[in-house]
Amino acid sequence: MKKSTLWILSTLAVGALVAGGARWASQRQTAQAPTALTAAALPSIELAASDVFTAQTQTLSLGIAVSGALKATQSAVVKARVAGELQELSVREGDRVQAGQVIARIEPSEYQARVRQAQQQADSAKAQVDIAQRQFDNNQALVNQGFISQTALLNSQASLNGAKATHAAALAALDLADKSLADATLRSPLTGVVAQRLAQPGERVAIEARLVEVINLSQLEMEAALTAEDASRVRVGMTAQLQVEGVAQPVPAKVLRINPSAQTGSRSVLVYLGIQGREGLRQGLFAQGSLGTQSLQVLAVPVSSVRTDKPQPYVQVVQDGKLVHITVRTAERSEGEQQSLVAVTGVAEGTQVLSGSVGAVREGVQVRFTATATPASAAK
Repeated sequence: MKKSTLWILSTLAVGALVAGGARWASQRQTAQAPTALTAAALPSIELAASDVFTAQTQTLSLGIAVSGALKATQSAVVKARVAGELQELSVREGDRVQAGQVIARIEPSEYQARVRQAQQQADSAKAQVDIAQRQFDNNQALVNQGFISQTALLNSQASLNGAKATHAAALAALDLADKSLADATLRSPLTGVVAQRLAQPGERVAIEARLVEVINLSQLEMEAALTAEDASRVRVGMTAQLQVEGVAQPVPAKVLRINPSAQTGSRSVLVYLGIQGREGLRQGLFAQGSLGTQSLQVLAVPVSSVRTDKPQPYVQVVQDGKLVHITVRTAERSEGEQQSLVAVTGVAEGTQVLSGSVGAVREGVQVRFTATATPASAAK
């Protein structure tokens, strides 16, 4: 065979090998491209630290959630009983007073004059009674001797009775004048602390004008509005643990009364809890807590993390960098200071659970965290 023929055949063979290798490389690249495109096209979500909670064993305080403002069981507003110029008001907010202590005076000159006037009218009426009595006695003697008729005696008897009635009315007017004078001096109706001073010396006050409010902080109450269902489970004597704003330690309380009527409109039932007075408690402070408290150690997540848009309740968890839906069973629920917690079964302790604020996310979505994000634990 000629050399030129061998050279041509060799060239064709090499060309065939190169073409086959190029076709194989092209087919391999084409096969891998969908996988790369699929990986690049997968949806993802970026989460912050507040978006994820770590499921862990919590101490749940079970019971009926109650809240309301504290109110003193004993309180009174001292009002003016007579009109006049406020001559003296000796107490201010925060001052302690005793029952019967004089706290204010209204200028008494007018009422002292009325007492003198009523006394004089009573004295005049008494003098008329004496005159009528003597007239009756004289007529009685004359009738007995036969000098006057029985009719004259009856007339004198009527005059005597009228004088006595006038005297009695004058004495009643004197009592009223004495009472008005006494009412010009105002006393505290109970032992306690002045909460409000509502007038100033020198003002002219009318009848029923509010002057001072006095409250007794030794016993407080909280009025809690409950649903009809919750109220049906409440009994007098049940205890509660309350967290009062500004007070570090829980405050014990006890159910004192249950309103027999539901509120118009809301249909809620008012329950009254008694609280023993202690340092730091004030009227008007807001309190919240749980009635009929029972503590349990359970695996819990925030209530908002449990979703119910499927036939079975589930939570959204992060596993191997992806989002997975896990069906759970819920049990006891507790109202916490920051958020409500619910006991769940079906997830392991330490599982990263999405917060309810994230919303519904499709399964299989890739999850990545912001640079500073650290999954948080559910607040106790």
